[in-house]
Amino acid sequence: MRTQVAIIGAGPAGLLLGQLLHRAGIEAVILERQTADHVLGRIRAGILEQVTIDLLDEAGVGARLHREGLVHRGFEMLWGDTRHRVDMHRLTGGKTVMVYGQTELTRDLMDERGASGLPTVYEARNVAVLDFDTTHPRVTYEKGDRTHVIDCDFIAGCDGYHGVCRASVPSAAISEFEKVYPFGWLGLLSDTPPVSEELIYINSPRGFSLCSQRSKTRSRYYLQVPLTDKVEDWTDEAFWNELRRRLDDKGRENLATGPSLEKSIAPLRSFVAEPLRFGRMFLAGDAGHIVPPTGAKGLNLAASDVKYLSRAFSEYYFDKTHAGIDSYSKRCLARIWKAERFSWWFTTLMHRFLDGSPIAAKFQEAELDYLFRSEAGALTIAENYVGLPLDFNE
Repeated sequence: MRTQVAIIGAGPAGLLLGQLLHRAGIEAVILERQTADHVLGRIRAGILEQVTIDLLDEAGVGARLHREGLVHRGFEMLWGDTRHRVDMHRLTGGKTVMVYGQTELTRDLMDERGASGLPTVYEARNVAVLDFDTTHPRVTYEKGDRTHVIDCDFIAGCDGYHGVCRASVPSAAISEFEKVYPFGWLGLLSDTPPVSEELIYINSPRGFSLCSQRSKTRSRYYLQVPLTDKVEDWTDEAFWNELRRRLDDKGRENLATGPSLEKSIAPLRSFVAEPLRFGRMFLAGDAGHIVPPTGAKGLNLAASDVKYLSRAFSEYYFDKTHAGIDSYSKRCLARIWKAERFSWWFTTLMHRFLDGSPIAAKFQEAELDYLFRSEAGALTIAENYVGLPLDFNE
């Protein structure tokens, strides 16, 4: 098989890249080691920045998003039994975010790709990326009882943190930066109305909590828990009781509980790989970077990577220039590190570090007090939360 771009991974990053390339007139094949149902079964965040929304519109998959997504103009931070609202809309000159589950976004992209008859190979086993340091890269995979070969111009590694693309790069050619946090997020999804119209980030003496949502009838809640905890140790009743302890009186009064649709524990880490380009192979999304979910940057960073990469490929094929390809890693990393810094900062601001020193706790309290009393402090949170603009300058 011959194509222009071989995309490894059929998550949101790979599917979005494939759709943008299709609309630009560039051929692409997507390979995915899991089934389509498995991909859709992944429960992920769903806070979209305007940059991401615009990109989905550009890809032609924004119709349902605009019908069903929930526009949020602000969010609340609960600390010391007092709620403080961050008015993103006012502070940033009219910017907002949208709540729309990543599962639904992935479904929209899958449906559009299927309707267009574009090639996606699910359950592709033993994928290997070869010769990406030459002008003739190849991808091999197994399907059924055969080994298949894809000859291509470029490889896009959208296959996540544990994928084959980054793992195939020689160790001497890549640097990895990582911070692992000493806690995880226990998440519960339920068909219950949200406790509040906007998200609530909670700094409690018992640990961090987040009251989030997927729709007006489906809620997603999180509790900070030790990494030693197991999902099976947490009954639904235990989860709801602990959430009540971390909420304020208003939250406890409004909290609607019900059976969980899904429960899981996710460890938190900050991770960046440098560079993101290796000859004719490019890393995008979780393959190149991971952020803590505090601040909801993961999916949005993947979308901005894809925007830079799709534009670089279009410039290569139609403008006959390597400029976008050559600057891809630098442009992405400039935005990635800013988002990584914000996610790290917001995580350290809102979580309890039980092994921390008393002075560290006092510093956290002083910073929260400053942020809630200062317009400049609130603006810092707001402009990072709604997302920084893309920069196509060298």
